[in-house]
Amino acid sequence: MKKILALVVLWCGASAALFAQSRDVSYVNSGGPLRPLQAIMDIRHNTLSLRVDIQKHTIDGYAEIDLVLSKATDTLLFDLVHLLTVHKTLVNGSGNTFKQVGDSVLIINKNGFKAGRQRVRIYYGGEPPEGTRPPWIGGFTWKTDKQGNPWVSINVQLQGAKLYYPCKDHPSDEPNEGVDLFITIPKGLSVAGPGLLQGVKAAKNNEATWHWKTNYTISNYTVVFNIGKYKVYSRPYTTVNGHTVPIQFYVLEQDTAQASKVLDMRVRDTRMMEKYYGEYPWYREKIGIAEVPNSGMEHQTMVTYSGKFKYDEYPGGLEFSGEMFHEYAHEWWANKVTNYDWSHMWIQEGSATYAEALFFLDKRGEAGYDSVMIRQRAGIRGLKPVIIPGQSEYLNSNYNTDMYSKGAFLLHTLRYVLGDEVFFPALKKFIVDVKYPYNKYFTTDEVERYYSAQSGKNLKPLFDFYLYTLNFMEFELVQTGPENYYLTIKNSPMDLPLDIMTDKGMLHTTTAGKTTRFAIKSKTPPVIDPRGWYYKKVTLR
Repeated sequence: MKKILALVVLWCGASAALFAQSRDVSYVNSGGPLRPLQAIMDIRHNTLSLRVDIQKHTIDGYAEIDLVLSKATDTLLFDLVHLLTVHKTLVNGSGNTFKQVGDSVLIINKNGFKAGRQRVRIYYGGEPPEGTRPPWIGGFTWKTDKQGNPWVSINVQLQGAKLYYPCKDHPSDEPNEGVDLFITIPKGLSVAGPGLLQGVKAAKNNEATWHWKTNYTISNYTVVFNIGKYKVYSRPYTTVNGHTVPIQFYVLEQDTAQASKVLDMRVRDTRMMEKYYGEYPWYREKIGIAEVPNSGMEHQTMVTYSGKFKYDEYPGGLEFSGEMFHEYAHEWWANKVTNYDWSHMWIQEGSATYAEALFFLDKRGEAGYDSVMIRQRAGIRGLKPVIIPGQSEYLNSNYNTDMYSKGAFLLHTLRYVLGDEVFFPALKKFIVDVKYPYNKYFTTDEVERYYSAQSGKNLKPLFDFYLYTLNFMEFELVQTGPENYYLTIKNSPMDLPLDIMTDKGMLHTTTAGKTTRFAIKSKTPPVIDPRGWYYKKVTLR
């Protein structure tokens, strides 16, 4: 075991050596291949008890991690950024030797830790990294509002939750029994956190401790809190299945005039989401929104919003915030349905992006839907595939914006290929009926197999085409006479439906494949796939 431990120390320390004295965390990654010492851990519950010193920009306290070991080991391995210092560790109440190596903490017991349930407590503190471009380069954001009150937010998605607390920092393992947060701050300020507020207790030095608790499974990167001079506006909401859940908006006192409109929009958007995705997933707790000093994030049951309070306006009084809506869609796609590792992040980001098209379908019909998908098509950069096997498991260093736009476009194509009578029920069924959605993590292959089963078609070639290649569907239209054309599809991944607009109206085929050659008669040049269902290019000669 000593040899294995030496290898672990070498692994953990290699990437951090260059940055050991630096506050730069842009190199820090979340996810990646599971290290053997973490593969044997199943995280069950997290407790964070932290005092936040706003003046000094420091945190101090402990993280308690309940986990189950699948087999005995003499070393427990957790992730924690090197900028924070571990003071003491306890396992089941007993002290143990520990080492901090790079961005890792190793707890060592020469007599070994037995298989089964363990309770680990890690006392630590220091100055966490500051978010230099939150939420993309994450950490703590220390700001003040317009009235000079402290205003603090945390964002840790790309670099990982280890930026502020010890954890197993991998998307494939979440605390299945929930999280408790005990956050101590100056009196007069408020903490906005996940789950339900259990209470606020006075602490020494004119401080107060806020206790937030969620009983749901929750992703590491959404175990965060925000601090501000908040006022809470609340409104009850009845879900599609008849459950009553509070909508709570933690808004700065300076912005309380905006609260009613935000609550109205959240009611409207929840109704729309439930239509396509089923009941709000966290109805036992709350629909939360917190105003923060950076772009919003999908923090479970407390989605954050930048507080711009400027909306896109459409005829008929329709107002829309892409930021507010997208992050809220993640309550279904990310917080409930979660990818196994970051190479499959299109599942949550592409689905949340596609939700915007469904909003405009619901409010503005097919023309509204098309306007969104035209924009998403234009947003595909095509610099690298959405998924690069073996290279995209880390989130930060392999971040690819095409997982948003091209992921959404894949769902757009699926709608056409499957037809609305199959696609929309399948879309809802995936998130409503899939077995154990709160505690299961999905890969692209699983999503593909699901849609293939629902449609009765082998859709793997289409998924692979969109996600693993940079290819367009290449259509070649050759004019052979005044009214005569031949259409060839050079690289269709499978037999697909296709619309062709001619002077006589729309032609439709269901057998557009690699070997198909269509003869078309039209007085006007035919328009191939006029609604733009496919990621394609058309060559006319």
